[in-house]
Amino acid sequence: MAIRVPSVTHAKQMLRQSKLFASQATFTPVDVPKGYLAVYVGVGEKKRFVVPVYYLNQPSFQNLLSVAEEEFGFNHPMGGLTIPCREDIFIDLTFRLNKLF
Repeated sequence: MAIRVPSVTHAKQMLRQSKLFASQATFTPVDVPKGYLAVYVGVGEKKRFVVPVYYLNQPSFQNLLSVAEEEFGFNHPMGGLTIPCREDIFIDLTFRLNKLF
């Protein structure tokens, strides 16, 4: 029975390369806790917010999602859900939603 060392060596080399490519990624993922999602909010410059997923069921938040759908469709420029709304309005909305729960 022969041991195939070249295939193990090749696998290790591929693993090293994948780690190298992962470390050279142009973005740094930021952890989002389970039960939350990241959204980008703003007109012009966007700011990232992490909100609970239960917001998705609220009519006021669904209105913002409808506006985002009209503006961007399903191609969001930030790579995540982008909401074209002033930051202060969004903060006020999230404050009101938090008071509900």
